[in-house]
Amino acid sequence: MSNESPKTFHVKNYGCQMNVYDGERMAEMFAARGMEASDKEDADLVILNTCHIREKAAEKVYSEIGRLRRKDGSSPVIAVAGCVAQAEGGEISRRASEVDIVVGPQAYHKLPDMVAAVAKGESTVDLGLPGLDKFAALPKRRKTGPTAFLTVQEGCDKFCTYCVVPYTRGAEISRPFAELVDEAKALVDAGAKEITLLGQNVNAWGDGEQDLGTLIRALDRIDGLHRIRYMTSHPNDMTDGLIAAHGDVEKLMPYLHLPVQAGNDRILKAMNRSHSRESYLRIIEKVRAVRPDIALSGDFIVGFPGETDAEFEDTLSIVRETVYSYAYSFKYSPRPGTPAATMDGQIAPEVADERLQRLQALISEQQAAFNRGTLGKRTSVLLEKPGKLEGQLIGKSPWLQSVHILAPGLSIGDIVDVDIVEAGPLSLKGELLMQVAA
Repeated sequence: MSNESPKTFHVKNYGCQMNVYDGERMAEMFAARGMEASDKEDADLVILNTCHIREKAAEKVYSEIGRLRRKDGSSPVIAVAGCVAQAEGGEISRRASEVDIVVGPQAYHKLPDMVAAVAKGESTVDLGLPGLDKFAALPKRRKTGPTAFLTVQEGCDKFCTYCVVPYTRGAEISRPFAELVDEAKALVDAGAKEITLLGQNVNAWGDGEQDLGTLIRALDRIDGLHRIRYMTSHPNDMTDGLIAAHGDVEKLMPYLHLPVQAGNDRILKAMNRSHSRESYLRIIEKVRAVRPDIALSGDFIVGFPGETDAEFEDTLSIVRETVYSYAYSFKYSPRPGTPAATMDGQIAPEVADERLQRLQALISEQQAAFNRGTLGKRTSVLLEKPGKLEGQLIGKSPWLQSVHILAPGLSIGDIVDVDIVEAGPLSLKGELLMQVAA
């Protein structure tokens, strides 16, 4: 613990895109107070912005805390933020005495005051869930890259039996419409060409009269914004208005991340998912009716307690029926405090391993086939970062595929037309035609 106010900071993000957004806002908050960003090894203040979704997430955080100890025995001011902080609470300080600050994901706007308290010799913990207070306290958006995240909704009321999010992020709450439009405009003014709307259940955003489709249509009218995306969605909140936006709004990219988690109705009910196999497939049918070229991605859990071989086969069959361009898949792992952790019928690790390998092989096959289907197509690419080769830039297609382009003379943030000339299982190669937006 230091008696001096930190002059430099480093934010290390774990997990989901919402953590990336939160980390960006933390960095903006300290930069607005005159602090400078630094490497983790040299920073006076290190913030570990944690995620509780992955297995053994808490243990990984404790390992990272140990690595922050310097050769001379000192440590930076250490703040543990995010979902592990919310779940572990004061236990973090008891297990790792070098931690000075523990702050939950809804209270990180209080970090500057907490850092000031540390400089006075105090350790602080704040695990409050004060709704949207933090957004009003955060600074205006600063310079950004060509792509930017915008959190529109937080929390979850779904209480899936395997998930800790309702306990670490609180109840579903939507940010005000006008505030979101203003922040989106600020991001565009700061350099963003593409904005991805974020939420634990992003399509649960609404104010009683407007849904996410309405918000997307408002963002569509922002000059200088070229692309709109959103994630992660819940099937229960795919309104007809949002589905219609996929057909009507040109800036809304043809990509939908819509997790189903399993293909068997009994397992879905045990997971407390509010959709069925059939209702999920009907949503996919509606979306494809308005946007036939849409790329679909999803999330899957295999080896959920009690899952039989036949029920796992139902998951494979829904993957075959839906056809994904990409998907995330995981073995079920218990999260303390969730109902599924104490359910009967926990699946043996070797059985779950075998099921996961079969599922991932099928998903990889579909992803490779989707990429091959873009071979010879002409499409636009938003250039996001340099590649490994001289003159090479990497960007994203409308379908969220990575595209490598030899583009001497062009810059990150340019939008270019390319022909897809090579299609690998994980990325594409594009041949430059002409610049369409700068």
